Amino acid sequence: MSLPQLAPVPELYVSYDSAQKLKAEAGNLPSWDMTPRQICDLELLMNGGFNPLKGFMSEADYDGVVENMRTASGALFPIPITLDVNEKFAETVEPGQDIALRDQEGVILAILSVTDKWVPNKALEAEKVFGADDLAHPAVNYLHNQAGKVYLGGPVTGIQQPVHYDFKGRRDTPNELRAFFRKMGWSKVVAFQTRNPLHRAHQELTFRAAREAQANLLIHPVVGMTKPGDVDHFTRVRCYEAVLDKYPQSTTTMSLLNLAMRMAGPREAVWHGIIRKNHGCTHFIVGRDHAGPGKNSAGQDFYGPYDAQTLFAQHADEIGIEMVDFKHMVYVQEKAQYYPANEVPENTTVLDISGTELRRRLREGIDIPEWFSFPEVVAELRRTSPPRAKQGFTVFFTGLSGSGKSTIANALMVKLMEMGGRPVTLLDGDVVRKHLSSELGFSKEHRDINIKRIGYVASEITKNGGIAICAPIAPYTATRRAVREMIEAFGAFIEVHVATSIEECEKRDRKGLYKLAREGKIKEFTGISDPYEAPTKAELVVDTQDVDVDHCAHQVILKLESMGLIRG
Repeated sequence: MSLPQLAPVPELYVSYDSAQKLKAEAGNLPSWDMTPRQICDLELLMNGGFNPLKGFMSEADYDGVVENMRTASGALFPIPITLDVNEKFAETVEPGQDIALRDQEGVILAILSVTDKWVPNKALEAEKVFGADDLAHPAVNYLHNQAGKVYLGGPVTGIQQPVHYDFKGRRDTPNELRAFFRKMGWSKVVAFQTRNPLHRAHQELTFRAAREAQANLLIHPVVGMTKPGDVDHFTRVRCYEAVLDKYPQSTTTMSLLNLAMRMAGPREAVWHGIIRKNHGCTHFIVGRDHAGPGKNSAGQDFYGPYDAQTLFAQHADEIGIEMVDFKHMVYVQEKAQYYPANEVPENTTVLDISGTELRRRLREGIDIPEWFSFPEVVAELRRTSPPRAKQGFTVFFTGLSGSGKSTIANALMVKLMEMGGRPVTLLDGDVVRKHLSSELGFSKEHRDINIKRIGYVASEITKNGGIAICAPIAPYTATRRAVREMIEAFGAFIEVHVATSIEECEKRDRKGLYKLAREGKIKEFTGISDPYEAPTKAELVVDTQDVDVDHCAHQVILKLESMGLIRG
């Protein structure tokens, strides 16, 4: 049987001997330590997952992809794959030069032959690729607040794969999967993309898709970067492995995809199709609101529920992969089985549990019915997400200098220690400056580094079931958001805006700082010569003017009780 779609795809790796030689030579090249997202992109460039790309996009390729989803040569590719670097590093690099690309331990993975260096129009990229320049979108926030300001492009020479120590037997390159399909004689393969644990509705949907396409099934979950707040990939893979035996072994396999998702909805669906085609699949399941990031700043969904299916259908022939579209699956009580939402029999009771409701049930220790999920999956999720009263959390006070943050934080710490049950750590601004950030000044860059250090320590405390109380000024929205994302990966984050007015803070001015700032003797002072971006969605707002400290701390305690983090 001839299976042309399973012929090997081109990879960017050189032979072992050449790689050893290049590695020795690359020691003298300027080198860039890649971010986790860049490593995901590099791996899929090198192993052919992003075929036909031969490296990070040139400026012409980037412009074409942003504008109309096509590279300069006309190839369909909907997502820009670029190497973003900071301005300081960009100054040391010119087109025509080679640079070594290293992982976070300093291992050289590839050499980039730089052909292009440019400063992109990120607002335009956000508008075209993600549909809106709206910071509520995680990829737009990443673009503006985390990605480097300069892009480098050029072909990549692959030296070695990134190292993965986890689930090695489940990780396959496109060519390894193609070889497996050839060996099994699978001429039709339908891929299922997921970044969530598999519940019964997903199982029913994948069964139906495979039946409809008369194809074998590849469960192909993303284990690179997904959306902040998603279940971590270790837990998810354990959940997948727990339900794999519910599938017929001879017709189903699972492989992990080290992809950094962009949550770009319709464009992302087309991108996922191209990646699955490169992995040897013939069919791809595109779901309702495929790779949607949730709500925009106005509280509406970023993309329509079936926009991704529409765009994919327009390009399916060119991608070379058939779409299996599905509607939302719901459980019909009287029939004791799942139906697509548009095929529910009349006068029947539909049961459904949303992702938000599932998280609430996990958080509050409420029963999750067997019709919704497999007991093995629920047990795995409960291991990672115990009820909130047993989880670690962070209370993050923010406000102007002199607003009363540290005083309330100290009072809160004492109240929580009095209750007992979990270790409590206070990360006060001045104390952190002394022990963690003594070398830093007060420029915007240094203040951001200081807050991120506090966030990192708080996330470790939260991860290990403790309570972290932070009381820095933290004047910038983007930095507070980065800290929130860091901590919410492990537990709850409660932002408390101590909204005491600047007039009241100046009146208090125990350290005389406002006076010095007014005289110009302290530069970049928050509230005087540097802005304070007040939170708009803090979990709690308190004002210490004419209110005693005990009352403010008690308000925080009541908030923690209402969130289920401490017992009333």
